Amino acid sequence: MSRQSSSIQSPYSYSHQHQLSRSAYPTFLSLQETIQLQLTWASRGILEAFRWDVVVKTATSDREIRSNILKSLLLNSLSLTSIYAFDLLLQPLVHNHPNWLHRNVGWFYRVLWLFPVVGVSYYLNSSWCNLIAKRSFILQHGNRAAHQQPVTYNGMLTMLATSAYRTVMILTSVIVSLALGSIPFAGSWISFAFMCWVNAYYCFEFVWVARNSSLAQRVRHLEERWAYYFAFGFPSAVICTCGSGLANAAFFALMFPAFIIMAMHAQPVPQDPYNPAPSTESMNTVRFPSPLVPIRMPVFTIVIWLNDLIVRVLSVGGSAGVRHRRTTSYTTEQAEEGTGVELKNISRTARGPSPVIQARGLGDRLLNNGKAPIAGRRKKD
Repeated sequence: MSRQSSSIQSPYSYSHQHQLSRSAYPTFLSLQETIQLQLTWASRGILEAFRWDVVVKTATSDREIRSNILKSLLLNSLSLTSIYAFDLLLQPLVHNHPNWLHRNVGWFYRVLWLFPVVGVSYYLNSSWCNLIAKRSFILQHGNRAAHQQPVTYNGMLTMLATSAYRTVMILTSVIVSLALGSIPFAGSWISFAFMCWVNAYYCFEFVWVARNSSLAQRVRHLEERWAYYFAFGFPSAVICTCGSGLANAAFFALMFPAFIIMAMHAQPVPQDPYNPAPSTESMNTVRFPSPLVPIRMPVFTIVIWLNDLIVRVLSVGGSAGVRHRRTTSYTTEQAEEGTGVELKNISRTARGPSPVIQARGLGDRLLNNGKAPIAGRRKKD
């Protein structure tokens, strides 16, 4: 009799289990909806990269920002003048000249004048841009200014490590850009797209540092909002194609303070790349973008790998050879921040992952393994 009863109830229990399995399967946006969202985010990025009204308003309202912008403008104008004075005046005069001294005047000009001017410009421009970023952050957020390292021996070492790592990352970015440009046929386009993301990274770097974001958090934030940051970096990348070699760097340095101010007032989108269009029916339902469009674009994978290699060769940061995720390593994190494992990350791990982190892990498993995830975002305990 009991066997007969179970056979009667089996259709209902099967239907109930089928319903539970279907509800556990993730919900995806259509390909058309995902592409439309990416285009919307890109248009937002291009608009916020042309907020010259914000630059003018900020510069005219604060004397310190205005002074540093003018100093940067004058110094980078001197660099551009020195570069084009050689390209347009000296080089045509001494080209194929029989006299040895005349033939090598360009070499002397570069070593004795051009390279020192560009080097000093880079150092001073970095200092002035840092002051502009800090002052802009204070004007926008009040007393919630950027976290400053204490003026101690360890604090100075941390500042030096951060500055050195930033220089290494700039050099590796240039190397990767040149390598991408050498790819046949599509190399120049790939290199240009890469420079859009690199320029956007350095424009927003001051914002992330002011908010105490680690290197891993900065890279992930950009790679998960790749459409927005590509569009934001597009104007500056176009400016960098106006000249050649050092002239491109000088053009970018000339406009860099303005883009920093724009980045300070920008609002990158989406807020949650793994749930860009939340369901109106259920707040706990994660609607992932279409699997055909990547959520996270591994833009800086090669750059971080090269940084890791250089840091390990130079033995900066102590322990080498311990790796974390695919985009950052423990070695480079230590070298860039001058510290070990962050305490706030340890405490966050001890408390357990948040629903957003669970959703991100779900998206990573879907993208990396090509398998359908089995659970969505769970409620907090």
